[in-house]
Amino acid sequence: MLFTARFLVQWIASERARRSVVPLSFWYFSILGGLILLAYAIYRKDPVFILGQSTGLAIYGRNLWLIHNERNA
Repeated sequence: MLFTARFLVQWIASERARRSVVPLSFWYFSILGGLILLAYAIYRKDPVFILGQSTGLAIYGRNLWLIHNERNA
């Protein structure tokens, strides 16, 4: 549901702006969905699944870091 929600908010934001937009909420939905999947991967003790979700979470976190740094500059 969280991964679906992130695409819905991105689509609505882009339609409203009439250009491609990735809103901040997209990244928060991504992190929440990634955390849930990581917890499941850990429960399953699947190293490939854990690595994949950890990598995604690092990327989502980095994007949020860059966005916040840009806003504070």
